[in-house]
Amino acid sequence: MADNGVGGGAKTPPPPGGKTSGSADGDTLSSAVGMIVYDRSKNGSGASVGPVTSTTSWTPPACWYAPKYTPDQLKAYLEPIWEAGSTGYEWDQEQRDRYVDGHPYKNFNKDKAGDGYWWDSYVNEDFPSGWDKCNEPIFWVDKNDPPPAGIPNVVTSKILGELAYKEIRVPGTKVTLAPERNTKVNLPTWAWLDDATFKPVSVTAAIPVLGLSATTTAEPVSLRIDPGTADAETYPASGVCRFGSGGIGEPYVRGKADRTPPCGVKYLRSSGSGSYPLKATVTWKVHWEGSDGNGGDLPDGTFGATQDVIVQEIQSVNR
Repeated sequence: MADNGVGGGAKTPPPPGGKTSGSADGDTLSSAVGMIVYDRSKNGSGASVGPVTSTTSWTPPACWYAPKYTPDQLKAYLEPIWEAGSTGYEWDQEQRDRYVDGHPYKNFNKDKAGDGYWWDSYVNEDFPSGWDKCNEPIFWVDKNDPPPAGIPNVVTSKILGELAYKEIRVPGTKVTLAPERNTKVNLPTWAWLDDATFKPVSVTAAIPVLGLSATTTAEPVSLRIDPGTADAETYPASGVCRFGSGGIGEPYVRGKADRTPPCGVKYLRSSGSGSYPLKATVTWKVHWEGSDGNGGDLPDGTFGATQDVIVQEIQSVNR
C-alpha cells in the first residue's frame, strides 16, 4: 500500500531535544505510533478536483482513540509537564500516581516495552466540536488485546473508513456542451461527461501498528443540471441525468440536431449582454470496506461547479 502521507490526529509532543522523528523540520510530521497513513494513489487528481460534501448532516468523527506512545515517549511527554508545574500540584500528583507509582501503572509500563502501547485521543482539527467524546485518560493496551470495554470512539475499521471519506477528491464537474460556446433560444443544448474522467475513486486509511485499514470508494451515479434561470427546460425534466456504461449523457455529433438530448438544457430566453450560470453537480455513492471484513455505505457526497452559458436570440432575415 502506498504511503502517501500521514494525518488524522493531534501531534505527539516532541521527544527531548525538540525534534519529532520522521520530520523534515521538526514540526510537520508526528512520530505517534497510531497516526493514520493514507494511500491516495487511487484518488482523483488534477487542478480541478475537490472534496465531496455529504448530502446529510453526517460528518466524520471529531476524535478517536488509537496507540500513541511507547513507554519512553509517554515519559518524555508527561515529565516536562509535571516539572513545569503549570497544571497544578494536585493534578500532577494524580498523574504520577497513575503512571509511575503503580495505581494502576508503574514506571510508565517500561517493563512492557515492545509488548503494547499507550493509547490516547487523536483530534480531527477540521471539526471544532465533538472532542468531548474523547476525554478518557491515557491508557495501556497490550499487543493483540482489545482496548478496555466501555471507552467510546476506539478506532475501528469503520472509523478509518469515515476518516478516509474526508480525504476523497473527485473531478471538477464542468460539463461538455454542444453548442460549445454560445447556444440559441429554444435550441436543445446537449451536455455530457466522459466516463474516462468520471470513474470510481478511493482512499485507504490505515494504522499499520494495528494491522487495520479501510478503503473508502466513491462512484459517480448522477448529474444534476441547474440552468441558472427559470426560463429553461432540462433533459430529462427532473434535471437529473444518470450515469451509464459510457459516462453520462451522450456526445453530440453531426446528424443529431433533430433529436432530444438524453442530458441537456433548452433556454427559453436570451441571456442578453450577460450569461446564465449553469451549475452541474455530480452525486457520488460512497461505501467503505475494512481489512477485518466489515464494511457498509456512507452518505452520498456531491461536488459541483458553475460555468457561464451565453444564450442568443436566433437571428432571422426578412426579405
